[in-house]
Amino acid sequence: MKKLFLSFIICFLFTSMISVNASKEATAGALINTWTWEKSIGGSENPYVATPKTIGFTKKVVFTEDGRVITYKNNVEIRNSAYQIEKGKGYFDQSEHELITFEGKTYVIEKLDNQNLTIVSNNQDGTRTIYKR
Repeated sequence: MKKLFLSFIICFLFTSMISVNASKEATAGALINTWTWEKSIGGSENPYVATPKTIGFTKKVVFTEDGRVITYKNNVEIRNSAYQIEKGKGYFDQSEHELITFEGKTYVIEKLDNQNLTIVSNNQDGTRTIYKR
């Protein structure tokens, strides 16, 4: 009976690990591309909306297959750093989400599809940043 129970636990853990890895790989696969910044909305104390027109510069991020994110301002590379995707709790709802960490900050991946990437700062500020392909 103990062997059967132990076998069940091992199978469950193995299946869970496969599921988490498959989810991370799917997210990473959809993320790999060039994303152009459309706007940022946020600021809990002083709410704001920033766009390339209002802020005076363009921005894009390129997520690569080898786990790097390259940030451009007005088409000039300003940062090249690693990114990491993992499951974790969102600051606002304490629910499990796909999180992405890069440039020293962690974000909840709110929306990711063929044309849209929306990330939300995983802190009390909660700035929402919207990118398009």
